[in-house]
Amino acid sequence: MPVRPPFIDAHVHLWDLDHIRYPWLTPPFADDGPNGSVAAIARDYLLDDYLADASGWDVRGVVHVDAGAEPADALKETDWLQATADARGMPNGIIAFAALDHPDIEHHLAAQAARPNVRGIRQIVNWHPDPRRTYTPRDLTIDDRWAAGFARLRTHGLSFDLQAYPGQFPPLAAMMAHQPAIPVIINHIGMMVGAAGRDEWRLGMAALAALPHVSVKISGIGFAFRPWTMEQARTYVLETIDLFGAERVMFASDFPTDKLFGGFDQHLDAYDMIVADFSDDERRAMFAGNANRIYRLGVAL
Repeated sequence: MPVRPPFIDAHVHLWDLDHIRYPWLTPPFADDGPNGSVAAIARDYLLDDYLADASGWDVRGVVHVDAGAEPADALKETDWLQATADARGMPNGIIAFAALDHPDIEHHLAAQAARPNVRGIRQIVNWHPDPRRTYTPRDLTIDDRWAAGFARLRTHGLSFDLQAYPGQFPPLAAMMAHQPAIPVIINHIGMMVGAAGRDEWRLGMAALAALPHVSVKISGIGFAFRPWTMEQARTYVLETIDLFGAERVMFASDFPTDKLFGGFDQHLDAYDMIVADFSDDERRAMFAGNANRIYRLGVAL
């Protein structure tokens, strides 16, 4: 097996539960939600905890993605992360939360963009008719006010991390085609929702892959398959690379959330093994170079 390449982790979460409230990490916990029970990760997860989990990898940088804090604490979370970055050098990039349908979205985007390490925004918009799968009570992505908030990202030079389901992708692609200056990064390999949805997944991913300003992060296979297998991972990873090309794919840990579905090395070694036959340049791009470029991190590789 090839030597592990340098790694920029494109999707990490940190939290201090005494400092900021995270409703989804607050009891009581249930098994029937999109993540299953999250009791196992409902404890502080700080930078040193992440670095311990990732100790077998040459981690050159990390991108922190909105971790589901109470919406009123979104800027407080960003400031905590920025202070960590100022003191420790990581996270190198911050993807903050803002509700794009908020009446005062301009104020929220301006405040987040003023923090040095903020590179983009994520608002989870997974809507599904199955109440066990949906994250939102309605599909925000077909709301005109949400689309108007999305367009405001361009004014602030912000990207958008897209966590949605494949059935939402074709209309999103039509909307995002009119905003080529806003980089879009699909989260968690497109959130496929099981084998029955594979055709819908490929159709939705193809619609977004047709847009050159859209890229994708490979992580979170356990959202769809519990437990996941190497063959399931191989199928979706290789199809994703086929759709987007190696230059628009980033590997990510999604830790500690993906800890619910397996260990750090279990996930990353699986991805590494799947692309073992790719060229060294392609492997280095997918594990570090693409994240460095797409998130504008300026990390020495």
